[in-house]
Amino acid sequence: MFNDIGALELVTIVVLGILVFGPDKLPKVIQDVTGFIRKVRAFSDSAKHDIRSELGPEFKDFEFEDLNPKTFIRKQLTENEDLKEIRSSFDLRKELNDVSDAVKSSASESDAVAPASPAAAAATPAVTGPDLLKKPAAPAVDQRSRFDADAT
Repeated sequence: MFNDIGALELVTIVVLGILVFGPDKLPKVIQDVTGFIRKVRAFSDSAKHDIRSELGPEFKDFEFEDLNPKTFIRKQLTENEDLKEIRSSFDLRKELNDVSDAVKSSASESDAVAPASPAAAAATPAVTGPDLLKKPAAPAVDQRSRFDADAT
């Protein structure tokens, strides 16, 4: 419950407790606070027990901490046997090497299809993709779509 409280914070709380309640009333206040915490824990445990008993025997392993989305996802990823098989069978380096080999082989095949003589290469235009730096021509007036100011 108090895992993240350091020594400095604990000393600060003790000093504030002594200043606020005084040294004579401080032990009684500590007893009251610890008794309250015990009652809250007991109430929480009984509520968890009641919920588990109402859910039935198929939810006997149900943990309320699993309702936290991070915990639920972590549990599903670590305990699911199908995902373990998929994770162990998938090798990213092998997949990347296969893709790079396929790209290299397709590039070498396109080089082999290229014309043998330089004169033939000059006669046939190079097949390239569209020029992305060139500004596209404006469409004709008939081809332009109409602008409706009310629709936007």
